[in-house]
Amino acid sequence: MENRVQIIEHHGKQILLIDFSHCDPQQLLRIVEEVREEISEHPFNSVLTLADFTGAEIDKTVATRIKEVLALDRPYVQRSAWVGTDSLPKVFYENFKNFSRRDFPTFASREEAMDWLVGD
Repeated sequence: MENRVQIIEHHGKQILLIDFSHCDPQQLLRIVEEVREEISEHPFNSVLTLADFTGAEIDKTVATRIKEVLALDRPYVQRSAWVGTDSLPKVFYENFKNFSRRDFPTFASREEAMDWLVGD
């Protein structure tokens, strides 16, 4: 469970990597809380986030908490990109977007997502 939320660098810019991959619901809840704390320490509209949902086991409790944190984090996040959303039920994805009033473009790989995040 170490290093699931960390700052990485891509083309000279910092990205907050949120690695939900292959986690069960209890692990996901811990990571979501860590994300909430980390993002709130940054200036408004400054954070680039990359979330990897590959193989994550998301239940209704986790989905509800993710939805809440996405709404709370909105002022701090400049851009977000997601990968591994094949395991994410479409209804959860749509609820995340609608509730938080944010867009979460999805990508086939972390590399593609990072390129998009740091692009103009």
